[in-house]
Amino acid sequence: MILSKKDRVILREMVVTDFKLRYQDSVLGYLWSLARPILMFGVLYVVFVYVFGVGDTIENYPTYLLLGIVTWTFFTEMTQRSVSVIVERGDLIRKIALPRHLLVLAVSVAATINFFLSLVAVFIAAVLSGADVSRYAGLGIFLFAELYFLSLGVSLILSAVYVKLRDVSYLWDITVQAGFYATPILYPISKVPLFFQDYILLNPVAQIMQDLRYLFVTQGADTVWKTNGIYGLFPVALVVLIFVTGWIYFGRAQKMFAERV
Repeated sequence: MILSKKDRVILREMVVTDFKLRYQDSVLGYLWSLARPILMFGVLYVVFVYVFGVGDTIENYPTYLLLGIVTWTFFTEMTQRSVSVIVERGDLIRKIALPRHLLVLAVSVAATINFFLSLVAVFIAAVLSGADVSRYAGLGIFLFAELYFLSLGVSLILSAVYVKLRDVSYLWDITVQAGFYATPILYPISKVPLFFQDYILLNPVAQIMQDLRYLFVTQGADTVWKTNGIYGLFPVALVVLIFVTGWIYFGRAQKMFAERV
């Protein structure tokens, strides 16, 4: 996935325009990128600590929870905003010879910027709570790359399918909502029945989330490498498969975009 100089210029302008349009006439402006996960964290923290008492069993639970929310938010923001991006920019596609994949990449870059802005809040929480940062924390960049290409692969598939089948938007919204509770964002994996624990960690998002927690929050976090050994390669292989499938499928489907949007 190598972009030409011209494509990089177009991509940069699309990202800048997206940010300006999204936050224009907003009092807080770009700060909403940071405020949204923090506000969500505040509500969930109160509920799951003071109502359900979940946080009592997890070391550094505030950072544990916030990192999970930020990771999930990146995945959902990127995929949900990508679903309809081709159709929404249909007039642009019909007027100029624009590489179609740049529309999805622009969404991915904007989501990445928001992700790293949100990590500021995670860093502050980690410092205040005395998180147990691993000496292998530098590996976090590879986990983010895994998360990015997973999200991009899913986004490419969804955006291409949406051009032909608009119902995919509603189906994905339901999937994301179900995934929020099926993924160990709010609770530790130990709360899940033993039979399901290994299968949850084979979910790439759960694997990435738990590995990030292991590196930056607490080394007591359960990871697929601890429980499944060599099978820990499965979620990584699945990410590669999803990205390659998405890239190939989008490349083939884009020939019909101008006619359908």
